[in-house]
Amino acid sequence: MTVNNSPRRKAMITASLVIAFSMTLASCTKQESGTLLGAIGGAVAGSAIGGKGGGAGKVIAVAAGTLGGAYIGSEIGKSLDRADRQAMQERAQYSLENTPSGKATTWHNPDSGNSGTITPQPAYSTKADKYCREYQQTVTVAGKTETAYGTACRQKDGTWKIINQ
Repeated sequence: MTVNNSPRRKAMITASLVIAFSMTLASCTKQESGTLLGAIGGAVAGSAIGGKGGGAGKVIAVAAGTLGGAYIGSEIGKSLDRADRQAMQERAQYSLENTPSGKATTWHNPDSGNSGTITPQPAYSTKADKYCREYQQTVTVAGKTETAYGTACRQKDGTWKIINQ
């Protein structure tokens, strides 16, 4: 198996980290979680926009992306509550284990109105004999939809864990 280090692949890995991190922020308020996740996503976007070199342009792009992402994440975080995150996590586990490749499964919280989808891709085995799947995930809050891509691998206990490759 060859390793794909394309910019799109790196962006997918980064997005999976953001989603994984969001699933572990139960101790933070919704707005704090959203602010932090938005800042991370903004920093990643700023880094990509700033180009490959190190210079001042990249630093400015990362800083601007971080601030903009923090603001947007804060606004979204006001609406994404613990029940939403729980519904998203449960549906992700189900989808990765049971859903055919390319078929979206959905989650919806009737109390908040927030929703999302998880669309797994074909499974593959890693060199370490882990069973993994890439996936696309959307989250819709207050009518705005965000999309992220990631990879999850099945653990010995049968659960799926988002990984960073």
